[in-house]
Amino acid sequence: MTSSKKIAVVTGASSGIGSVYADRLAQRGYDLLLVARRGDRLQNLAAKLEQTYGIKAETRVADLEKETDLAGLEAVLAANPAISLLVNNAGIARLSPVTEAPVKDSLSQIALNITALTRLTHAVLPAFKARNEGVIINIASVLAVHAFPVSSVYSGTKAFVLNFSRGLQQELANTGIRVQVVLPAATATELWDTAGMPLTAFPEEAVMTTEHLVDAALAGFDQGELVTWPSLADAGHWDRYDAHRSDLFAATQTGKSAPRLAIPS
Repeated sequence: MTSSKKIAVVTGASSGIGSVYADRLAQRGYDLLLVARRGDRLQNLAAKLEQTYGIKAETRVADLEKETDLAGLEAVLAANPAISLLVNNAGIARLSPVTEAPVKDSLSQIALNITALTRLTHAVLPAFKARNEGVIINIASVLAVHAFPVSSVYSGTKAFVLNFSRGLQQELANTGIRVQVVLPAATATELWDTAGMPLTAFPEEAVMTTEHLVDAALAGFDQGELVTWPSLADAGHWDRYDAHRSDLFAATQTGKSAPRLAIPS
Protein backbone atom coordinates (compact mmCIF):
# COMPACT_ATOMS: atom_id res chain seq x y z
CA MET A 1 0.00 0.00 0.00
CA THR A 2 1.60 3.25 -1.10
CA SER A 3 0.35 6.59 0.14
CA SER A 4 1.62 10.07 0.90
CA LYS A 5 -0.50 10.00 4.04
CA LYS A 6 0.05 8.23 7.31
CA ILE A 7 -1.56 4.80 7.55
CA ALA A 8 -3.55 3.52 10.50
CA VAL A 9 -3.98 -0.23 10.98
CA VAL A 10 -7.13 -1.43 12.74
CA THR A 11 -7.58 -5.08 13.68
CA GLY A 12 -11.05 -6.48 14.20
CA ALA A 13 -12.24 -3.77 11.85
CA SER A 14 -15.24 -5.47 10.24
CA SER A 15 -17.69 -4.50 12.99
CA GLY A 16 -18.16 -2.91 16.38
CA ILE A 17 -15.37 -0.94 18.01
CA GLY A 18 -12.93 -1.59 15.16
CA SER A 19 -15.24 -0.28 12.45
CA VAL A 20 -15.90 2.91 14.42
CA TYR A 21 -12.17 3.44 14.96
CA ALA A 22 -11.74 3.04 11.19
CA ASP A 23 -14.37 5.70 10.55
CA ARG A 24 -12.97 8.15 13.06
CA LEU A 25 -9.38 7.72 11.90
CA ALA A 26 -10.43 8.16 8.26
CA GLN A 27 -12.21 11.32 9.35
CA ARG A 28 -8.90 12.49 10.81
CA GLY A 29 -7.22 11.97 7.44
CA TYR A 30 -5.50 8.62 7.87
CA ASP A 31 -5.32 6.09 5.10
CA LEU A 32 -6.27 2.68 6.44
CA LEU A 33 -5.31 -0.96 6.52
CA LEU A 34 -8.36 -2.80 7.82
CA VAL A 35 -7.91 -6.32 9.17
CA ALA A 36 -10.55 -8.88 10.10
CA ARG A 37 -11.85 -12.35 9.24
CA ARG A 38 -14.88 -11.24 7.19
CA GLY A 39 -13.76 -9.98 3.81
CA ASP A 40 -17.16 -8.86 2.53
CA ARG A 41 -17.69 -6.58 5.50
CA LEU A 42 -14.18 -5.19 5.20
CA GLN A 43 -14.66 -4.41 1.52
CA ASN A 44 -17.97 -2.65 2.16
CA LEU A 45 -16.48 -0.61 4.99
CA ALA A 46 -13.40 0.32 2.96
CA ALA A 47 -15.51 1.47 0.00
CA LYS A 48 -17.74 3.54 2.26
CA LEU A 49 -14.82 5.25 4.00
CA GLU A 50 -13.00 5.97 0.75
CA GLN A 51 -16.11 7.58 -0.71
CA THR A 52 -16.97 9.52 2.44
CA TYR A 53 -13.55 10.83 3.42
CA GLY A 54 -11.46 10.63 0.25
CA ILE A 55 -8.86 8.38 1.84
CA LYS A 56 -7.36 5.09 0.70
CA ALA A 57 -8.47 1.97 2.54
CA GLU A 58 -6.86 -1.40 1.96
CA THR A 59 -8.22 -4.60 3.47
CA ARG A 60 -6.59 -7.80 4.63
CA VAL A 61 -8.60 -10.87 5.53
CA ALA A 62 -6.90 -12.60 8.45
CA ASP A 63 -7.79 -14.79 11.39
CA LEU A 64 -5.21 -13.67 13.92
CA GLU A 65 -5.60 -16.87 15.94
CA LYS A 66 -3.94 -18.68 13.02
CA GLU A 67 -0.15 -18.66 12.77
CA THR A 68 -0.02 -18.21 9.00
CA ASP A 69 -2.43 -15.28 9.02
CA LEU A 70 -0.72 -13.60 11.96
CA ALA A 71 2.77 -14.07 10.50
CA GLY A 72 1.60 -12.66 7.18
CA LEU A 73 0.22 -9.53 8.81
CA GLU A 74 3.38 -9.14 10.90
CA ALA A 75 5.42 -9.11 7.71
CA VAL A 76 3.17 -6.48 6.13
CA LEU A 77 3.40 -4.19 9.15
CA ALA A 78 7.14 -4.58 9.51
CA ALA A 79 7.72 -3.79 5.83
CA ASN A 80 5.62 -0.63 5.53
CA PRO A 81 7.25 2.50 7.01
CA ALA A 82 4.12 4.55 6.26
CA ILE A 83 2.24 2.80 9.07
CA SER A 84 2.11 5.25 11.95
CA LEU A 85 -0.80 4.06 14.09
CA LEU A 86 -1.88 0.60 15.23
CA VAL A 87 -5.18 -0.14 16.95
CA ASN A 88 -4.94 -3.58 18.56
CA ASN A 89 -8.68 -4.12 18.79
CA ALA A 90 -9.25 -7.73 17.71
CA GLY A 91 -10.30 -9.82 20.67
CA ILE A 92 -12.54 -12.64 21.82
CA ALA A 93 -14.38 -13.58 25.00
CA ARG A 94 -15.42 -17.06 26.11
CA LEU A 95 -17.18 -16.52 29.41
CA SER A 96 -17.46 -19.79 31.28
CA PRO A 97 -16.04 -21.43 34.41
CA VAL A 98 -12.64 -22.91 33.61
CA THR A 99 -13.74 -26.24 35.08
CA GLU A 100 -16.58 -26.44 32.55
CA ALA A 101 -14.88 -25.05 29.45
CA PRO A 102 -12.76 -26.86 26.85
CA VAL A 103 -9.12 -25.85 26.93
CA LYS A 104 -9.39 -24.61 23.33
CA ASP A 105 -11.63 -21.78 24.56
CA SER A 106 -8.89 -20.63 26.90
CA LEU A 107 -6.21 -20.96 24.24
CA SER A 108 -8.22 -19.03 21.65
CA GLN A 109 -8.57 -16.10 24.04
CA ILE A 110 -4.85 -16.16 24.83
CA ALA A 111 -3.93 -16.42 21.14
CA LEU A 112 -5.99 -13.43 20.05
CA ASN A 113 -6.08 -11.19 23.11
CA ILE A 114 -2.42 -11.65 24.08
CA THR A 115 -0.26 -13.30 21.43
CA ALA A 116 -1.56 -11.44 18.38
CA LEU A 117 -1.54 -8.09 20.16
CA THR A 118 2.02 -8.61 21.37
CA ARG A 119 3.39 -9.77 18.03
CA LEU A 120 1.78 -6.94 16.05
CA THR A 121 3.17 -4.45 18.55
CA HIS A 122 6.63 -5.94 18.04
CA ALA A 123 6.13 -5.66 14.27
CA VAL A 124 5.53 -1.89 14.24
CA LEU A 125 7.95 -0.79 16.95
CA PRO A 126 11.24 -0.90 14.98
CA ALA A 127 9.98 1.59 12.38
CA PHE A 128 8.32 3.71 15.07
CA LYS A 129 11.59 3.87 16.99
CA ALA A 130 13.62 4.60 13.86
CA ARG A 131 11.64 7.76 13.15
CA ASN A 132 10.78 8.44 16.82
CA GLU A 133 7.08 8.67 16.09
CA GLY A 134 4.06 6.39 16.19
CA VAL A 135 0.90 5.49 18.07
CA ILE A 136 -0.28 2.19 19.56
CA ILE A 137 -3.80 1.94 20.96
CA ASN A 138 -4.52 -1.27 22.86
CA ILE A 139 -8.09 -2.22 23.70
CA ALA A 140 -8.28 -3.89 27.11
CA SER A 141 -11.38 -4.09 29.33
CA VAL A 142 -12.59 -3.06 32.77
CA LEU A 143 -12.19 -6.78 33.52
CA ALA A 144 -8.44 -6.15 33.46
CA VAL A 145 -8.84 -5.16 37.12
CA HIS A 146 -11.73 -7.43 38.08
CA ALA A 147 -12.71 -11.05 37.59
CA PHE A 148 -15.91 -13.07 37.81
CA PRO A 149 -16.22 -16.85 38.12
CA VAL A 150 -16.88 -16.98 34.36
CA SER A 151 -14.13 -14.54 33.31
CA SER A 152 -10.93 -16.04 34.71
CA VAL A 153 -9.18 -16.38 31.36
CA TYR A 154 -10.68 -13.31 29.70
CA SER A 155 -9.86 -11.14 32.73
CA GLY A 156 -6.36 -12.59 32.74
CA THR A 157 -5.80 -11.73 29.09
CA LYS A 158 -7.03 -8.17 29.56
CA ALA A 159 -4.88 -7.75 32.67
CA PHE A 160 -1.95 -8.65 30.42
CA VAL A 161 -3.00 -5.96 27.91
CA LEU A 162 -3.16 -3.36 30.68
CA ASN A 163 0.21 -4.21 32.21
CA PHE A 164 1.91 -4.76 28.85
CA SER A 165 0.72 -1.32 27.76
CA ARG A 166 1.80 0.37 30.98
CA GLY A 167 5.25 -1.18 30.82
CA LEU A 168 5.60 0.01 27.22
CA GLN A 169 4.53 3.50 28.23
CA GLN A 170 7.37 3.66 30.72
CA GLU A 171 9.83 2.13 28.27
CA LEU A 172 8.93 4.70 25.60
CA ALA A 173 8.34 7.67 27.91
CA ASN A 174 11.19 9.75 26.49
CA THR A 175 10.38 9.07 22.85
CA GLY A 176 7.85 10.31 20.32
CA ILE A 177 5.91 7.03 20.47
CA ARG A 178 2.59 7.09 22.30
CA VAL A 179 0.84 4.08 23.81
CA GLN A 180 -2.74 4.37 25.04
CA VAL A 181 -4.68 1.56 26.69
CA VAL A 182 -8.48 1.74 26.65
CA LEU A 183 -10.66 -0.11 29.16
CA PRO A 184 -14.26 -0.39 27.95
CA ALA A 185 -17.07 -1.58 30.17
CA ALA A 186 -20.07 -3.37 28.63
CA THR A 187 -20.29 -2.21 25.01
CA ALA A 188 -22.85 -3.06 22.34
CA THR A 189 -20.71 -5.22 20.05
CA GLU A 190 -20.97 -8.63 18.43
CA LEU A 191 -18.46 -10.03 20.92
CA TRP A 192 -21.39 -11.04 23.10
CA ASP A 193 -22.91 -13.24 20.39
CA THR A 194 -20.30 -15.93 21.05
CA ALA A 195 -19.15 -14.96 24.54
CA GLY A 196 -21.52 -17.24 26.41
CA MET A 197 -23.31 -14.29 28.01
CA PRO A 198 -25.86 -12.31 25.99
CA LEU A 199 -25.76 -8.52 25.97
CA THR A 200 -29.34 -8.59 27.28
CA ALA A 201 -27.94 -9.87 30.59
CA PHE A 202 -26.76 -6.33 31.32
CA PRO A 203 -29.02 -3.47 32.41
CA GLU A 204 -29.71 -1.35 29.33
CA GLU A 205 -28.37 1.76 31.05
CA ALA A 206 -25.02 0.02 31.67
CA VAL A 207 -24.28 -0.64 27.98
CA MET A 208 -22.36 1.93 25.94
CA THR A 209 -22.63 2.27 22.17
CA THR A 210 -19.50 1.68 20.13
CA GLU A 211 -19.67 5.22 18.81
CA HIS A 212 -19.70 6.74 22.29
CA LEU A 213 -16.92 4.42 23.38
CA VAL A 214 -14.54 5.26 20.54
CA ASP A 215 -15.29 8.98 20.67
CA ALA A 216 -14.57 9.00 24.40
CA ALA A 217 -11.38 6.97 23.92
CA LEU A 218 -10.12 9.35 21.24
CA ALA A 219 -10.99 12.33 23.42
CA GLY A 220 -8.86 10.75 26.12
CA PHE A 221 -6.07 10.25 23.62
CA ASP A 222 -6.28 13.89 22.51
CA GLN A 223 -6.06 14.95 26.15
CA GLY A 224 -2.91 12.92 26.61
CA GLU A 225 -4.35 10.13 28.74
CA LEU A 226 -2.25 6.98 28.97
CA VAL A 227 -5.06 4.89 30.47
CA THR A 228 -8.58 5.73 29.36
CA TRP A 229 -11.75 4.47 31.05
CA PRO A 230 -14.44 5.70 28.63
CA SER A 231 -17.39 5.17 30.98
CA LEU A 232 -15.74 6.37 34.21
CA ALA A 233 -17.15 9.77 35.21
CA ASP A 234 -14.81 10.39 38.16
CA ALA A 235 -11.21 9.90 37.04
CA GLY A 236 -10.23 10.18 40.69
CA HIS A 237 -11.28 6.54 41.17
CA TRP A 238 -8.50 5.44 38.84
CA ASP A 239 -5.99 7.90 40.28
CA ARG A 240 -6.58 6.58 43.80
CA TYR A 241 -6.50 2.96 42.66
CA ASP A 242 -3.24 3.53 40.81
CA ALA A 243 -1.69 5.34 43.77
CA HIS A 244 -2.63 2.49 46.12
CA ARG A 245 -1.23 -0.01 43.62
CA SER A 246 2.10 1.83 43.68
CA ASP A 247 2.07 1.98 47.47
CA LEU A 248 1.31 -1.74 47.66
CA PHE A 249 4.22 -2.58 45.38
CA ALA A 250 6.59 -0.34 47.35
CA ALA A 251 5.50 -1.97 50.63
CA THR A 252 6.63 -5.39 49.37
CA GLN A 253 10.25 -4.33 48.86
CA THR A 254 11.48 -5.23 52.34
CA GLY A 255 13.49 -8.40 51.74
CA LYS A 256 11.89 -9.94 54.82
CA SER A 257 8.93 -12.18 55.50
CA ALA A 258 5.96 -10.36 56.94
CA PRO A 259 5.67 -10.62 60.73
CA ARG A 260 2.05 -11.74 60.34
CA LEU A 261 3.33 -14.81 58.46
CA ALA A 262 5.95 -15.80 61.02
CA ILE A 263 5.89 -19.46 62.06
CA PRO A 264 5.00 -19.70 65.76
CA SER A 265 7.93 -20.84 67.90
